[in-house]
This record gives sequence, C-alpha cells and structure tokens, in this order.
Amino acid sequence: MAVNTDKNSYTIIFAVAMVLVVGSLLAFTASSLRPNIDENKRMEKQQNILYAMGVNENEGTGDIAFIGTDKVAEQFSKYITKQLVIENGVAKEDDKAYLIDIKKEQAKGKNGGTRRLPLFVGEKDGKTFYIAPIRGKGLWDAIWGYVALDKDMVVQGTFFDHAGETPGLGANIKQRYFMDDFYGERLLTEAGVFKGISVAKGNNDPKNEIKDDYEVDALAGATITGDGVSAMIKKDLKLYLPYFKTLK
Repeated sequence: MAVNTDKNSYTIIFAVAMVLVVGSLLAFTASSLRPNIDENKRMEKQQNILYAMGVNENEGTGDIAFIGTDKVAEQFSKYITKQLVIENGVAKEDDKAYLIDIKKEQAKGKNGGTRRLPLFVGEKDGKTFYIAPIRGKGLWDAIWGYVALDKDMVVQGTFFDHAGETPGLGANIKQRYFMDDFYGERLLTEAGVFKGISVAKGNNDPKNEIKDDYEVDALAGATITGDGVSAMIKKDLKLYLPYFKTLK
C-alpha cells in the first residue's frame, strides 16, 4: 500500500506550526498578565503589612477587612514611614523592601548566602511599629505572616496566612481570634534573651490574659500547623534581635 509522504509531511509541519503558535500565544498572554499579577501581589503585601499594625477596615469583633485596593497605596505611604533592608547586621533604607521574596531569602541563608531581612517602620496614633515578615511550614504547605512589634519586641499585631491548611483546623491561623491572641505577647525575657512565642496546648490561659508566658492557646486539631507558627516566629524574628538592640 502506497504512503502519501507529501500529505504526512504537511500534517507534521502543520502540527508543529500549531504548537509554535499556541506556545507563542500562551507566552504573550503570560507576559501581558505579568504587570497585573505583580500589582496584585504588591497590593496584597501592603494590605497585610498595614493589617498587622492595625490599619484595616474591621468593624465587628470577628471581622478581617483589609484596606481597599483602591486606597492601599495611599495608606501604605501614609503609615509606613520607612522601609529597611537589614543585611550583614547593617540596616539601610530601601523603598522596595516590600518586594523582597522571603522564600528566596530563606533558601539563600540555608545555602550559606547572605540573607536580606526586610523591616517596615510605621507610625500610627503617636506610636511606632516595626513590622517583620515571617515564613514557615504548616501541615500541608507554606504558612507566612507579618508581626508588628514595638522597640522592646512586644507584639502589637499580627497577620497570618497559609497556602493549603485544613479548613476549620490549621486554616484558622487566618482567623482574627487567633491572630488577636498574640497582641501584647513578649518575645524577650527581662534579661533581653530572645524566647519567642509558642502555640501551646493546655497553657491554662484560654482567654490569653497572661502576656509574659511566651505562649498563646493552640488551635483545636491543628498541632502541626501551630508548631509551624511557633517555629517561624522563633526562627525568623530572632534574626532581627541585633537591630532591636540598637533601638535601646
């Protein structure tokens, strides 16, 4: 049986051409969407940083309402008075500090490189806030957050988020009742030693009224996620201790 080589060749050429066209279209689409994706990430980071220092649109006791995307840039400029990048113990101002990828910086530090630490200085109601980003591992995927501190490393607010924790369990790190528990908790002992904060079971303080025990009440059924929150607070915030010592 004769084979029509011209027809087969044409079919192959057509298929390859279609693959190239589709690939080009996908590449063009991805390239066109990149500015919007970057802008959305910028706004989300700014909303999270502001939320941690108490700049939000919360109304009820259980609300979590961020500053709207239509005004987040203006509010960020209003309340964040300084952006710093700490590298090799030296803090320098950098108005693009919020764009630093914490995941990449952690990997750099693990591989022996110099890690950059972004820190945001905010002013609100006559009070100074120092907001630091943190990142860790939950039960299923990454968890991260922002912790607002005063100059004595006492927590003034937090925001936590996750990539894939279990709804109703580990995902509750994003609930306001959990985040609010950290307010007033100390990271340092009276002697100035960094201790961190543990998400602990049975700490006998369900209303979280004791603020010098270095603990907050655990989430029910979310031990591993809670351990992840404890670990990222201790691991990442400890890196900022040398800077806070310069504020004394």
